[in-house]
Amino acid sequence: MSTTSDQPERSQPREPHSERGAWSGPGVPALCAVVVAVVAGVVLIVVGSGGTALVIIGIALIVAAALLSPGLVVVAPNESCVLILFGRYIGTLRDSGLWWVNPFTVLSRETVSMRIRNFQSDRIKVNDARGNPIDIAAVVVWRVTDTARAVFDVEDFGQFVVVQSETALRHLANQYPYDDYDEDGISLRGHTDEVRGGLEAELQTRLNRAGIEILETRLTHLAYAPEIAEVMLRRQQAEAILAARRTMVQGAVALVQMALAQLADSDLVELDPERKAAMVSNLMVVLSGDHSPTPVINTGTLYS
Repeated sequence: MSTTSDQPERSQPREPHSERGAWSGPGVPALCAVVVAVVAGVVLIVVGSGGTALVIIGIALIVAAALLSPGLVVVAPNESCVLILFGRYIGTLRDSGLWWVNPFTVLSRETVSMRIRNFQSDRIKVNDARGNPIDIAAVVVWRVTDTARAVFDVEDFGQFVVVQSETALRHLANQYPYDDYDEDGISLRGHTDEVRGGLEAELQTRLNRAGIEILETRLTHLAYAPEIAEVMLRRQQAEAILAARRTMVQGAVALVQMALAQLADSDLVELDPERKAAMVSNLMVVLSGDHSPTPVINTGTLYS
């Protein structure tokens, strides 16, 4: 006893289309044949107006020319013609010039430009990795490389590029902070090449299904949202000062260590721990201060 499931069977995803070349013949001989057939048909009809046979032959030639002429296709440079015969994809014509193809494909032909195109996204507001709202925009340079996928696998490949570009741009902004003073961290403002490479790789992955190649991506606008721009500017200044202080302290410690080591090696003077501590304190103040220190000359002994 067989049983049927109440749940409908899931349709299997279709395999993506792949572009292939279409059969075509030289267009100039075909055009000449059409012109000769039309002229000969008209002449036969005029000459044989008193008889039936010549008129029938002339009409047949004109009908044949009318059936052959739709097969003439002109392909401009950097354009392609996708041929569809009764709902079935039969190939793509890429070579420029005049060609003759199956005339019945006139019912469904589509011209696809292979030229390089630019897409300038609008400024969109999105949160970065730290949750700060930022305004970001990008330009995408792309072109169609597989006409079969561009025509049959997506509804509108131009609109598909627009939507996927904005989606990838939002995802990119969520992955990185706007600014990061950590040496190992990647930020949107400080690592433009890494960010651009990440956007290009993600966008190429999204657009492969549409037969589109990404040639270049670049951020054209990057800024904090207006409502937090002033606050974040003060935060950037504070973080910059903190990062500079950290660098100054590291350098000062290295210089103090070098000074103590050279004094110890040269036997120029012997310092007890208390005097070493005082020397370290004085050097740190001199090396880490914001202003030039005012020297005080000790005219007494070392311990007075």
